Amino acid sequence: MQDELIVDQGSGDRDFVASLEKGLLVIEAFDANRPRLTLSDVAKLTGITRAAARRYLLTLTKLNYAEFDGRYFSLTPRILRLGYAYLSSASLSAQVQPFLERISEETGESSSAAILDGDDIVYIARSATRRIMSIGLGVGSRLPAHCTALGRAILAHQPDDVIDAYLQRVRLEARTPKTITDKAAFRAVLEATRAQGYALVSEELEYGLRSIAVPVVHRNGKVTIALNLSAQAGRVSAEDMEGRFLPLLRSSSETLRYML
Repeated sequence: MQDELIVDQGSGDRDFVASLEKGLLVIEAFDANRPRLTLSDVAKLTGITRAAARRYLLTLTKLNYAEFDGRYFSLTPRILRLGYAYLSSASLSAQVQPFLERISEETGESSSAAILDGDDIVYIARSATRRIMSIGLGVGSRLPAHCTALGRAILAHQPDDVIDAYLQRVRLEARTPKTITDKAAFRAVLEATRAQGYALVSEELEYGLRSIAVPVVHRNGKVTIALNLSAQAGRVSAEDMEGRFLPLLRSSSETLRYML
């Protein structure tokens, strides 16, 4: 999720409901790193006034999508209904899941599928054999695209103007000292990723984590989803990932392109 959320009033579109947009931004202000927020926090993150933020938060609380302890607001499990509406109506996750389970079974490592949403990746399916990150990941989890193999595998196959716009607006935040934060260097990494057809990221998201990802190239040539395998860097070398894991990922990707 971006550090700051900018509200676009959409004044040129008579069908655009600005109040709905603001309400969704209030919901999106909460994430794994910010599970509890004050009224001031929400106003700052969304860019809306305190008075407006208060109305949206109290409405969410009255509808049982949020709760308030006198100082902090937090989302309730009822909010999962919004995500489940997508999962239950979309076949994408269901189609990908068997492939991830087979990959994990054959390798003994965790595998995932993700799409790009703004400047983040969002996990749409996952088969975890062990916990290898300090944070728990599941369907719906978000991570910055720039320091993940999944994000790079998707970004590298976007049109040049999309990549240019991404690099103009994003801040390449350092998650570890190994994270690439120079935009020229990052562009070169994306070019190399596109040329070789996969992304390999070693300890740029988190110490001790290595991941390899491949795009799923649809029949129309577009890339909206990627598959990955992640492992502890101390157990699996980059060479092992390229030699053992890459062929399996590519095989699954090639099959999925004719299914999705």
